[in-house]
Amino acid sequence: MNTLERWAKFNLVGVIGMGLQLTLLALLNRNMAGHYLFASCVAVEITLLHNFAWHWHYTWRDRRGCVSSPGSLVRFHLSNGAVSMFGNLVLMQLLVHRAHLPLLIANVLAILSCSVANFCIGDGWAFRGNPKSESIGPCKAASAPARST
Repeated sequence: MNTLERWAKFNLVGVIGMGLQLTLLALLNRNMAGHYLFASCVAVEITLLHNFAWHWHYTWRDRRGCVSSPGSLVRFHLSNGAVSMFGNLVLMQLLVHRAHLPLLIANVLAILSCSVANFCIGDGWAFRGNPKSESIGPCKAASAPARST
């Protein structure tokens, strides 16, 4: 799959995830008024799990034979999760508390600000697969028959 096609799939998942995150943030903020950073953390974490499932089954589906789901989930959380969580919290603090933007507009800006970094990290590390097998072809080495000596 070429990078442009994967970028389009990544963004489709991202738009769905953004809708989920904004909905969760609005609901959580309504029930925990004044605790928008905590509400942001919960919304981001749930959205990360949602997005991972979609990326695993859709965006990087062609790499599933190369990497394990638990391994990819850990790498996804260490990379995309860290970028999303840290980026959202820092930007939400700046945009809501200091710039006085409405909560959901600030969150959209935070999500968009993190998206390019998340795609690059996801493609280059979280869902990368086995670099040795990619030189032969996508996941071919893992499924190639063993040579007898």
